[in-house]
Amino acid sequence: MRDVSILTIARGRDAHLRNVIRGLEAQTVRPRELVIGAMQSEPYTDLPETSFPIRQIHITRPDGELPLASARNATARAAEGEVLAFVDVDCIPHPEFTADVWNACAPGRGLVMGEVAYLPKGATEAGLDFARFERLGVRHSDRQAPPPEWLRQCDDYRCFWSLNFAMHREDWARSGGFDEGYYGYGGEDTDFGRTLEYRGIPIWWLKGAKVYHQYHEHCMPPIHHIESVLRNAEHFASRWGERTMGHWLHAFHMMGLIDNAPDGLRILREPNEADFALCRQTGDMPYANSRRVLDKLEPSLDSEAERRAAAERGEAWMSSVAAE
Repeated sequence: MRDVSILTIARGRDAHLRNVIRGLEAQTVRPRELVIGAMQSEPYTDLPETSFPIRQIHITRPDGELPLASARNATARAAEGEVLAFVDVDCIPHPEFTADVWNACAPGRGLVMGEVAYLPKGATEAGLDFARFERLGVRHSDRQAPPPEWLRQCDDYRCFWSLNFAMHREDWARSGGFDEGYYGYGGEDTDFGRTLEYRGIPIWWLKGAKVYHQYHEHCMPPIHHIESVLRNAEHFASRWGERTMGHWLHAFHMMGLIDNAPDGLRILREPNEADFALCRQTGDMPYANSRRVLDKLEPSLDSEAERRAAAERGEAWMSSVAAE
């Protein structure tokens, strides 16, 4: 056994969680433990049998909002392993996952981000078949390909994505963990990446430590979380002097959902079914993508370069008054 604690946070998603556990039981090197940050009052039951211990910690909020940052911190505090590997509940680890993160995470190295392949709808219905997952899984168009040289430093903290990352516990302690002023959906990842940059803790792309993202319907941009996105964007601004999630804010603005008022972002109207139809991931999409929606919202622009430039202008405008 290599001394790796696997940490995941979840609310619902019982079937996804069971597949994660089955993936961990299939590891060539077993993890020390799985710690589940259950963002619900009831424990998960009928979980698969494992050769390693599973512990559940319950983290909830009175308002029912998702305590994503708090839950990740709580699982890290409870973990006993030397290496902390955070895996989202919809991500099935490749059989070499534990061995890969153990080999990559040394004291002082910083944070490593493993590979992610997105599975189409129905890919897990027949059980775990990693050869099939490898054939079917695709890389997200907004994510960098894995480096051929095993590790490559990432120079842009905004690339950090919490669905699959690992750190030696000494580096985790240096980071201070996720800021718990974020709750609900959005912003805590970018804040954590910014904190790492501020504290001089490097971020690395890793070839390996692969996970397979299980299909589930999602909206992107996340209009089903519009209130928490706006709140967390303003919290980010209070800490760093500018907003984050600018591409989402730009899309919300183009859809007529929000405005940038003198006293901050405000919701003009609630999303309707037409908005959800525009943003909803469908069965033929392995993953949701805001770029697809922005392209539809900017039909008058002639080229991809013009559309991207317009999106960047929108992001800059949404961020420019953050500290006013």
